Amino acid sequence: MSLHIVVCIKPVPDPDHYDRVTIAPDTKRIVREGIPTVINAVDKCALEKALQLRAQYGGKVTVITMSLPSADTNLREALAMGADEGILLTDRAFAGADTLATSYTLAKAISQLGDADLVMLGAESADGATGQVPSQLGEWLKMPHLWNVFSIEDVEEKKYRIKTKYENGYKEWEGTLPLVLGVSRELAKPRHIGAMGIIKAKNKPITVLGKNDICGIEDEYIGLSGSPTQAGEIRTPEMGRSGHKLEGTTEEIGIQILEKIRAGGITI
Repeated sequence: MSLHIVVCIKPVPDPDHYDRVTIAPDTKRIVREGIPTVINAVDKCALEKALQLRAQYGGKVTVITMSLPSADTNLREALAMGADEGILLTDRAFAGADTLATSYTLAKAISQLGDADLVMLGAESADGATGQVPSQLGEWLKMPHLWNVFSIEDVEEKKYRIKTKYENGYKEWEGTLPLVLGVSRELAKPRHIGAMGIIKAKNKPITVLGKNDICGIEDEYIGLSGSPTQAGEIRTPEMGRSGHKLEGTTEEIGIQILEKIRAGGITI
């Protein structure tokens, strides 16, 4: 049995640069320009499991993302991990998409591939953490879908026993391909990328698709205009409080803190 597995990855702001993340007051979108991105950590777990399944059954792994043109760097990292090909969906028409518009665009591109047996992605992203895209993607693709998958075991050809995690335990399912699976971190530990993987990735294909390259896509479902979720008013909290440096020994500083608390009218 040969599988074509599609893994959706999302470039998210590098945690080391969270202090630079801002929201544009006019568009109310996260300002991503100039901020390094990394592959969403749970998406890498999905990719690792996809590579393991390919090693077991044969086939190919396609990674796909909808992002800025700079996301080709993230796709190259996925190819260096071992994926066979990458697809980058990038177009100004896709900008401002909420989860529904994002999942619609991804679904249209995946449908155009025509032969996906399994679609995998992280259960949620580090920057949005809505957990909505896996289920929305399954509905757009008209495929059975599960969320928070932490175990996948082969039962027989194209049938799998799948476990999904819940707060107080887990549920066990049997699913027949094709499937859409939103996975948890426990599913697989991403492999280390070696020098040979980086070298091989340079010769693997990345296809760039804009709105006009995706068959059957409808303007009313994409980008900001196709997003039923719209940002409301943005307010910046007042940060006018003053700061005072306390000096002395630990005991002396502790006494100073207590005196300031009492001066503020709080009895201790």
